[in-house]
Amino acid sequence: MKDIIEIRWHGRGGQGAKTASLLLADAAFNTGKYIQGFPEYGPERMGAPITAFNRISTNPIKVHSNIYEPDYVVVVDDTLLSAVDVTAGLKEDGAIIINTTKPIEELKPELNGYKGRVYGIDAREISIKALGKYFPNTPMLAAIVKVSQIMPEDDFIKDMQNSFKHKFAKKPEVIEGNMQAIKMALQEIKELQ
Repeated sequence: MKDIIEIRWHGRGGQGAKTASLLLADAAFNTGKYIQGFPEYGPERMGAPITAFNRISTNPIKVHSNIYEPDYVVVVDDTLLSAVDVTAGLKEDGAIIINTTKPIEELKPELNGYKGRVYGIDAREISIKALGKYFPNTPMLAAIVKVSQIMPEDDFIKDMQNSFKHKFAKKPEVIEGNMQAIKMALQEIKELQ
């Protein structure tokens, strides 16, 4: 892992981008890394575009600003591609991960000439199969772990199992579905070419 990895999340209010960024920060922290996970707040409401951020490092993190040149961008809702410049500042040796079923030919015009790696995952289908409802954040969380290799997949799965046991202590019936969504996403994320 390079010294510091910066991730920017783009989603809509209510899709769980903020929650996913915080879960990623917790999981990375539990593997001994230094972390930051924070949203950018504005007048958000359900369905409005939101942004969240992660910094993950093997060394203490001294910068405390938004992330303007991310290594990775996670797009939780592909309708944001035409509404927000999701590739702004994105490093070409990083990658963008998009919740989409569109082929790369349809996505390229909306990526503002970005020449780096593009990954796609159908988080809707995964979450509906695994959870019975549309919660894209869990599959997208697994997708960024797989693509960035921030931590070993086995460590991530164990940490998420423990995290979900705590988070869903009063709703244990959703733990298995969330774990299934993570495992499916780790298998189904693919580079679009």
